[in-house]
Amino acid sequence: MAMRTATTVAAAGPRGLRSLFSTLSTNFPFPSQTANQPQRPQAEPSTNLFVSGLSKRTTDEGLKECFEKFGEVVHARVVKDRASGWSKGFGFVRYSTLEGAAAGIEGMDGKFLDGWVIFAEYARPRDSPPPPPSPPSTYGNSQYGQR
Repeated sequence: MAMRTATTVAAAGPRGLRSLFSTLSTNFPFPSQTANQPQRPQAEPSTNLFVSGLSKRTTDEGLKECFEKFGEVVHARVVKDRASGWSKGFGFVRYSTLEGAAAGIEGMDGKFLDGWVIFAEYARPRDSPPPPPSPPSTYGNSQYGQR
């Protein structure tokens, strides 16, 4: 009888610690991360895919083999740390056609590769780099110039 009462109370709704940790309740005490951050605009469809969530042991060849199931892969590259040579956890896959790229996203987004869940999306174009700093001005008496 006591067991039946406990399960009915638990099923009735969030109480105590359950309400504290329930993200479904409206009184969730922590601010929502997605509500504060503006949504990034979706990238336009292209043949270049950005793949994140890669394992440190994922290689260029492994990435290419995995995505070749969905279309002709022109190039696959895992971005690596210069010092250690290990993967930084993301990479790029370039398909020969837009249809292949769309199939690659559909087939691999949220799937496992080398034991890790990976995410595939259209790559965004690089932002233009900031302008180089201007040279220091030589107005007036410079501490490095002649006196």
